[in-house]
Amino acid sequence: MRTRYIAGLSLVTMGVGFVTTLFLPEHPLVDLLKGGFEAGLVGGFADWFAVTALFRHPMGIPIPHTSLLLKNRDKLANSLISALENELLNKESISQKLKKLQLLKVAGSALVRLVGKRRNRVAALDFLQTLLAKLPLESLVPHLQSGIVSIIRKSEAQPLAEKAVAVAVQEQWDEKALDYALNQGRAWVSKPETGYMLGSIAQQKISEAKVGGIMGFAVQAFAGFMNEEKLGTMIQQLLLSGIQDLAQPGNANRGRLLAEIRHQMESVANDEDLLNRGKEWLADKAGNPQSGQFFLERMEHVRSSLVAALEKDKQGGGRKVASAVSYVIRKLQAEKEMTESAERKVLSFIVDFVEANHYRLGALLKDNLDQMNDKELVRMLEEKVGGDLQWIRVNGALCGFLIGLALTCIQWL
Repeated sequence: MRTRYIAGLSLVTMGVGFVTTLFLPEHPLVDLLKGGFEAGLVGGFADWFAVTALFRHPMGIPIPHTSLLLKNRDKLANSLISALENELLNKESISQKLKKLQLLKVAGSALVRLVGKRRNRVAALDFLQTLLAKLPLESLVPHLQSGIVSIIRKSEAQPLAEKAVAVAVQEQWDEKALDYALNQGRAWVSKPETGYMLGSIAQQKISEAKVGGIMGFAVQAFAGFMNEEKLGTMIQQLLLSGIQDLAQPGNANRGRLLAEIRHQMESVANDEDLLNRGKEWLADKAGNPQSGQFFLERMEHVRSSLVAALEKDKQGGGRKVASAVSYVIRKLQAEKEMTESAERKVLSFIVDFVEANHYRLGALLKDNLDQMNDKELVRMLEEKVGGDLQWIRVNGALCGFLIGLALTCIQWL
């Protein structure tokens, strides 16, 4: 290391200077330099001894209280681990540092900067396309079916049915369903072929009616005046008139019909046995191989649509991705309470995770130190802090030289 050479040079300079002054003639200036070099030599050598004693035995001599780092490597390792666990990675210090960072704000800003570059957006879209293309949908379908079946079988059918009935009544779905049925019935009854069919059925049933006496005569006379077309038209008019009445709000028959519909819905919602059978039927259908094929086809369709949408956006430089990210971040920043709550949760998770696992860092540090032999440990420490320690030797030589000059002056006085 360069500093080691400088430190060695300072010691050699003091030694050469001291020896040189021994051979110079007597003179006050020579005496002054001699005192300075002598003190500098002593100071430099003493500091060399102190610095060397940290790493090894000076000159290889096993002098007591030298090679301190090697003798105390276990204490050193334990001290480092203790400082790591109790001071550097304790809960309070981590919390304070993370709070100053404002993680979510920093992450949001970094994300906006990333998506601001076209190449990053395109790379993200490429990654998403690759991820979607490699999704094993065939292996996911059984898990999806299993999850659906589990949800169906674990769910309580009766509360769901009661809630569905309440929502249906509140949203007037029963009236909408009745109106839909009446409109469909009106359209069907109004067809000419329907009138002919109704007339044909009516004429056939009249002819089959076995009524005697005056009533039979009257029925036969009526049948003689009516043909299929006339009977069909008459029945159509009766049915259309009845449908029109049922379609009018406030109609008594409509009210009774709606009451009956609601009564039947409530009866179904309270029929536990029927609901359980329906639940089992749904579970069986969801777990059926044909349902699995249906799910697979739907998932394949969704995947194709997503890949196509991503490809289209990629051709445009991923602008939709940037817009979506910016929109989400703006919304999150606007919701200060939600953002602060999320920040607290993230900080709590990080702090708890580090606190629960920082012993692993200590164990890793201990393992790495144990794997290093004495030479490697000394070399590593000298590389990290040896340069600063060598300046102690330089300072010792210079300070000793100056002190020597001062002491010589004091002696003269």
